[in-house]
Amino acid sequence: MTIDQAAELGAVREKTISWRDPLPAARVGATMSGREYLTGIAEGRIPAPPISSHFAIRWVHVGDGDVVLGGTPDESLYNPIGTVHGGVAATLLDSALASAVHSTLPAGVGYTSVELKINFVRAIHGSSGEIFAHGRVVKAGSRIAFAEGDLRDAAGKILATASTTCLVIGG
Repeated sequence: MTIDQAAELGAVREKTISWRDPLPAARVGATMSGREYLTGIAEGRIPAPPISSHFAIRWVHVGDGDVVLGGTPDESLYNPIGTVHGGVAATLLDSALASAVHSTLPAGVGYTSVELKINFVRAIHGSSGEIFAHGRVVKAGSRIAFAEGDLRDAAGKILATASTTCLVIGG
């Protein structure tokens, strides 16, 4: 590689990420229904989980079994071929679908994703602007819950679709 080729690779860029200790918020969350807890996050009364800082995720809407998250990917999330890594879409969708399940749970009951299936439809770029992951509960059971959803750009174009199975813990 020549000096000219190296210069074409661009200057180093930086991104600072800050977050709060997630454990106090999780302890508070265990005393609230899932919907109350997620609404507290959406309204800024409860700190969002640290993953939100990494991907600039925000809770846009929290309803019963219905959650919308927004995120604004940038070039720091690019893969080697110059598009936003599919893991970003997976993270947004996993978070939205699992949060939709969480919104149906009473205080003291938790969950964990046991399966996530994603279909990538369009590439995401740093210039895509804010994207929105919408999760909807299909079946809320006492031990297993199912949700589905999609990821769209601000113009409403589908970027990816997903479905999940969550194990309900406790209760």
